[in-house]
Amino acid sequence: MFRQLVGLRQLSSRTVTSSASRPMENSVKQKQKLFQPDRPSFSEQEDNGLPVHLKGGTRDALLYRVTMTLTVFGAAFVVYELFSAAMPRKPH
Repeated sequence: MFRQLVGLRQLSSRTVTSSASRPMENSVKQKQKLFQPDRPSFSEQEDNGLPVHLKGGTRDALLYRVTMTLTVFGAAFVVYELFSAAMPRKPH
């Protein structure tokens, strides 16, 4: 039993402390520049007139549209279920 616990501990420490196979590029500065609020002190930011939840590009716009569609259909379904619960069917 002790041998299994030691082996499990070694296995978990190896997988957690192993380095990444692909180094990732740090893109925090570009994201900060894109999402900064409109302030006169940030002269290098681009003001494209989009709301902050759509500044991420096509992916954000698609996610926004899918979320709004699901919200509208969900609200309609809730209203339908409330009406069907409020007006039960007549027994024949």
